[in-house]
Amino acid sequence: MTEQIFQHNLDEHIELLKKMSDMQAGVLNASEIIRTALIDGKTVFFCGNGGSAADAQHIAAELSGRYLKDRKALNGVALHCNTSAVTAIANDFGFEHIYARQIEAQGRAGDVLVAISTSGNSANILHAIEAARAAGIGVIGMTGVSGGKMASLCDVLLAVPSASTPRIQEMHIFLGHVLCEIVESVF
Repeated sequence: MTEQIFQHNLDEHIELLKKMSDMQAGVLNASEIIRTALIDGKTVFFCGNGGSAADAQHIAAELSGRYLKDRKALNGVALHCNTSAVTAIANDFGFEHIYARQIEAQGRAGDVLVAISTSGNSANILHAIEAARAAGIGVIGMTGVSGGKMASLCDVLLAVPSASTPRIQEMHIFLGHVLCEIVESVF
């Protein structure tokens, strides 16, 4: 039984990974938006919920620390890491505003928001995108196959061709690593 579970998950992962080559143009476009912002000294903000928050934090850390090579630190910020801000905003304004309020406070024109949601329908992510748009901040979305409500709101949408949350999240971290390597190549 357990061997079948392992093999099933491995087979699904491999099949989905094969489909990812269709996303190359979007990934290159997203990496150019991020590189341009970072070259200009701007910030790349990340947001997500649950596993997507973990992915957001992971990718932001690859930028501010290092991915594969030693280079200058790049300004990547995962918005959920300031727990005082998240809990105060959730308490005072509602959970759906935890990221939008931070974007309003910290975001500047030319920055980038990488919004991660497997469904593309998370209210707090949608509000963050709206706040980013209002501030002149570029938006890169990472979702599952449908793109959800985020699909029409992003400058670039990286919609993983799957409806399976675990597989989508596996591909999001793959995409995050690829973006980091491309971005890092110019620093």
